[in-house]
Amino acid sequence: MGERGVMRPYAKPYAKGAGASRPTGTSRRHALAKRSAAVLGALGMSGGLLTACSSGATSAPTHEALAPAITARAPFSGRGAIYQAYETGAKPGEKLLVANSAGRVVGRGVADRLGSLIVRNLSPGPGYTFRSVEGREVLGTSPFSVLSPGDTPPASFYASQHLHAGLNYITTRSGVQLAATVRLPPGKTLADGPFPTVIEYSGYSIAAPGSLIQAYTTPGANRSSPLLPSTATIIGSLMMPMLGFAAVSLQMPGTGCSGGAFDLFGINTTYDGYDAVQTVAAQPWVLGHRVGMVGISFSGISQFFVAGARPPGLAAIAPMSTTNDLYSTGFPGGILNSGFAASWIAARVKDALPAPEGGAAYAKALIAEGNRQCLANQALHLETRNVYGLFKGGAYRSPGLYDVRSPTTWAKKIQVPVFLVGALQDEETGPQWPAMISALSRDKNVWVSMINGTHFDSLGPATISRWLAFLDIFVAHHVPAQPPIFDALMKEVYSQATGAPSATPPPMRFTHAGTYAAARADFVRTYPRVTVFFGNGGGSLGPGAMQPVWSEGFSSWPPRRTVATTYYLGENGSLQRTKPAPGTASYRPNPALRPATSMPNGGNPWAALPPYDWAPVTGSEGLGFITPPLARDVVLVGPASLDLMLRSSAANTDIQVTVSDVQPDGEEMYVTSGFLRASDRALDSRASSVLQPVQSFLASEARPLPHGRFTEVRVPIDPIAHAFRAGSRIRITISAPGGDRPVWAFDTFQTGGKVVDTLSLGGVLPSTLVLPLVPGITPAPARPACPSLRGEPCRRYVPAGNGG
Repeated sequence: MGERGVMRPYAKPYAKGAGASRPTGTSRRHALAKRSAAVLGALGMSGGLLTACSSGATSAPTHEALAPAITARAPFSGRGAIYQAYETGAKPGEKLLVANSAGRVVGRGVADRLGSLIVRNLSPGPGYTFRSVEGREVLGTSPFSVLSPGDTPPASFYASQHLHAGLNYITTRSGVQLAATVRLPPGKTLADGPFPTVIEYSGYSIAAPGSLIQAYTTPGANRSSPLLPSTATIIGSLMMPMLGFAAVSLQMPGTGCSGGAFDLFGINTTYDGYDAVQTVAAQPWVLGHRVGMVGISFSGISQFFVAGARPPGLAAIAPMSTTNDLYSTGFPGGILNSGFAASWIAARVKDALPAPEGGAAYAKALIAEGNRQCLANQALHLETRNVYGLFKGGAYRSPGLYDVRSPTTWAKKIQVPVFLVGALQDEETGPQWPAMISALSRDKNVWVSMINGTHFDSLGPATISRWLAFLDIFVAHHVPAQPPIFDALMKEVYSQATGAPSATPPPMRFTHAGTYAAARADFVRTYPRVTVFFGNGGGSLGPGAMQPVWSEGFSSWPPRRTVATTYYLGENGSLQRTKPAPGTASYRPNPALRPATSMPNGGNPWAALPPYDWAPVTGSEGLGFITPPLARDVVLVGPASLDLMLRSSAANTDIQVTVSDVQPDGEEMYVTSGFLRASDRALDSRASSVLQPVQSFLASEARPLPHGRFTEVRVPIDPIAHAFRAGSRIRITISAPGGDRPVWAFDTFQTGGKVVDTLSLGGVLPSTLVLPLVPGITPAPARPACPSLRGEPCRRYVPAGNGG
């Protein structure tokens, strides 16, 4: 497909603010901008690219002075990004220095096999140069500026870029180009605009210019073409055009045909997204010159970062199946997630390798077809930030590494309307995401839906009509209208993804509002801030169908009327409301006796009834504690806490606690889990509560367990939204991590059964379970079959070795 030619990179820092226009640079930077564009063109004609490991660039200042006289060597060029400098066109293996305006060396590195280098962690300012000493001659670049987040280009920079249907390249303030495919409703052209428009921003193969709509509606079409976008980006690449929106499929830097280097949710990724929002919003075919953002998982998480940067052209965001923090998914409770999180990050780093030898399939195909710009944009791909290596290298939450990559950090700055959806047994990004709600507390226009189920269930029929109404009102700014194709489209999406039966989405509301203002007012008045859908999978369509049975609305999270209800861990595995007599209970945590996951043989966790193998904890490997049969229904909504008085024969131990529902017929249904490495028990006192312990996970606060005595260890339990019916029993199981999640696995201590963990029960050192009881809720009368609820496997109840 056609593409736009190379556009002049933005090279000058400007005063803060999107509309700022006063230049502070010099004419020398104009020359550098032109030369950088020429370099990109030259790279596009240079032939094959070589795959190599990234160079080990460093930015540690050395305060080494250089001779002031330098000679420029084309196409050796340097440019500035936010807190970074990058170079292209050097000789492979060439040793390079970065000097500041005073001629002092502030960074150094070796050009990779593509002749490129990134030096990070630089202070913003003008006058930087890359330099290379060859014999007696000092070769270097013209001066450039390292940018700060406040160096926003003027409005004219964005308006000068003209996007067409199909594949485009959007130029950011640093000169990096992002591949962006504009997709229009079927049969439409830009002349039919303006269109309500959304952006989906992802590192998957999102900008691949092929059409999923044609692939799935044309008989005999090739559904395996490398030019088709990833089905993980189906919301922007298929659903939005089918629903009447224009969609821009935006490729993250360092991936696919985008330029730059991949750095998972790094600062430049955030502000590249800002620049893309502003560029798209400036297009004449965009309705109202404001855009929304949509997407699930990867492209759901990215929305928090861009929205937190506050681009003026952003109208609203609608993220699905996100996480609250990369640490909470990568290190649940301080324990490395060696399953999904590790494999996902490693795959993203691999995908970011330069094409055509590696990287995205569509980039390889386009380069083979002669796409020069895609080829040129591979120049920095070897400078990918190996975030997996950084994360794995330290089990603590280093603020310098994580804060800039934390959705929570950026969510606190969001001012636009938000429609957030997620599942409470999400097997991929995790069920801890409701912690994000408090980060959005300053934003009044936030609506959250949560549901029992899997990573895919946020897209399910319970929420999809509300989601589309939200986009109609807050992005399209019109009275909601349900497209005739809506039901059939969603039925096909559900069938392709899960194979499970699904309910028909409820009719869209507010379609009869007389005006847009009335529709918006009705939406705000009708929907509570938090809606919890219960019983997903337990409805009339059969076990595992995408069909919740009932729902409850709440004005806050956790619900204001929640009662923190304490249960005491007692002898013989009892879980009781009164404090028991003093006692102890011991177990030998041994992950070797547990399967790594609850789906050890693989399978589709989104299916109606996935092939779970949820193994019980038996013998001395763990402890169980269980209540008597409940006299009445008990509805739990919110986070919970297991407050242990723990003594261990080891200096450290990993703890997994699982909450389950033991039904009168002896079937046990999974509800949720919690994890903690005992050395990370130090709490953030400002964020913690009776129901929600929040650990700091700082290296400076980690402590070994004291030898020979009990100490308090509060294990956070992921949010619960579950109705325990009368006659059921609430159970917790304590063991080494493993065996309770479909795709999460843990790099935990291999004890060989030699470690003994002991709990104090009752007396002056009780161990307790604090649950979020919400009174006054009457659940749907029918007890769900076991198995039936999505994301909640079942097994026969087998008492643990201590009787619980």
